[in-house]
Amino acid sequence: MTASPKSGDPAQREVPAVPGRLPLLGHTAALLRHRLAFTSDLRSHGAVVRVYLGRLPLHLVTTAELAHQVLTVDTDKFDKGIFVDKLRRAFGNGLVSTNGDFYRRQRRMVQPAFHRRPLTRYSETMTALADELANSWRDGRTVSLDRVMQDLAISIVGRTLFSADFGSSVSAGIRAHTPTLIRLGVVRALSPAVLERLPIPANRRFDRAIAHVHRVVDDVVDSARGDRDDLLSALLNARDEDTGAAMDRQQVRDEVVTLLTAGTETTGIALAWLFHELARNPSVERRVHAEVDEVLDGRAATVADVGRLPYLVRVITEVLRAYPLWLMLRRTNTEVELGGVRLPAGTEVGFSPHALHHDPRYHDDPDRFDPDRWLPERAAAVPKGAYVPFAGGLHHCPGHAFAHLEIAIVAATLAARWRLVPVPGRPVRPRVIGLLYPDHLPMTTRSR
Repeated sequence: MTASPKSGDPAQREVPAVPGRLPLLGHTAALLRHRLAFTSDLRSHGAVVRVYLGRLPLHLVTTAELAHQVLTVDTDKFDKGIFVDKLRRAFGNGLVSTNGDFYRRQRRMVQPAFHRRPLTRYSETMTALADELANSWRDGRTVSLDRVMQDLAISIVGRTLFSADFGSSVSAGIRAHTPTLIRLGVVRALSPAVLERLPIPANRRFDRAIAHVHRVVDDVVDSARGDRDDLLSALLNARDEDTGAAMDRQQVRDEVVTLLTAGTETTGIALAWLFHELARNPSVERRVHAEVDEVLDGRAATVADVGRLPYLVRVITEVLRAYPLWLMLRRTNTEVELGGVRLPAGTEVGFSPHALHHDPRYHDDPDRFDPDRWLPERAAAVPKGAYVPFAGGLHHCPGHAFAHLEIAIVAATLAARWRLVPVPGRPVRPRVIGLLYPDHLPMTTRSR
C-alpha cells in the first residue's frame, strides 16, 4: 500500500489561483484594466499565486525573498519568459531576448562597452546635450516635459551609439517609432496569442514600428566601419573570449535595437518623474538646488561631479523606487522549489517590481517620496529583492551604470539653472504600460 503524501510536501501544495478568472481571457482583462491595483493586491492571496494570461498559467511571487531567489539566488534556473517570446520579432537575438550560453556569450562581448573608461567618454555626450537643452529653454515657456526628456534620452543613446551618423533622419526615425514599439509590445506580451494574428490597428502599428526601427538601424550598421569612439564601434570590434569570433551584422543590429529601446524609455521617463517630484516636494527641491549650486555654480554637470552630489543620487534612487517596471517575468529551465512549491521546467514565473517597491513590509510609508530612506543606515535595512529597478543576477541590466550617470548629469545640469513648475489645473497621473508613464506632464520653465 502506497503511503499518503504529507500535507507539507512541496509537490502536493496547491498554489492559490487569484479570483476572477474568465473563460478564454483568464485574468488578462483585469490585469490590463487594474494594473497596479491588481499586482499590489496579490500579496493578500499568498507568497506564490497563480494567474492566467488567457489559458497560460503564470506563477507570481509576492515577497522580496522569493523575488531575490528568482533573480539572484537561483538565477541559472530561470530564463526570460513569455514577454521575450512575443517581443523577439522586435529585438531579435539581442540581450533582452536571449538565454543560456548564447546570452552569456553576448553579455561578455557587450559588457566592456559599459566599463568605466567608455562610460567616461559617453558622459561627455550626456553633458553636452544636457547643456544644449538648458541653453534652449526660455523663462516662462511651457514644455511637455515627458516628451522632452524622452527625446533627450534618445539623442544621448543615439549619439553614443552612432556618433556622427546620428543625423536628423536617423533621429526622426528613432523618435517616431521606438515609443510605439515599446508600448504596444507590452500590451501584446500580455494578450492571448490569438490577438497577435488579428489585423487590428494596434498590431499594424506595432509591425510598422518594428520595420521602421530595423530599417533605420540597418542603414547605419551596414555603413559602419568600426573605427569610431562610439558604442556601435565597440560592438563591431568585440570578440568572443573563447573563439575570437566577432558578431555578425544581424547580431549587431539586434543589440543596437535593444540598446535604443531599453536605453531610452527608462531614463527619459525617470527624468520626467524626477522633476515632477521636485515640484511636488518643495523641501526636496530646495535641497537639490542647494547641492547643485554649491557643486556646479550654474555650469553643466560632468561625470566628475556626480560623486559630489549625494542627495541628488538619493533622489534618483527614490524615483526609481517610486516609478519602476510594472511586471518582470521569467521561465524555469529546470525544476525549482519556490515558496514551498515545486515548479517544473517551463513554468512561467514573475513578480511586480512596483508592488515590491510599494510594499509597506519593506518600505516605510511607501507612497511618500522620501530620498532620505536611502541614507546608508536606512538603506541597509531594505531586504534583498525589495528594490530591483534593474533586475538582478545573471540578467541584471548591463546598462544600469550608463542610466544612472545619464539621469544624474541631466538632472543636475537642468536643476542648476531652472525650476520646473506644474501647470495649474493639469493633474498628472501614471499611465501603466510596462513602465509608469505620465499621462501628460506640461511644466513651465522658471530661470533660477
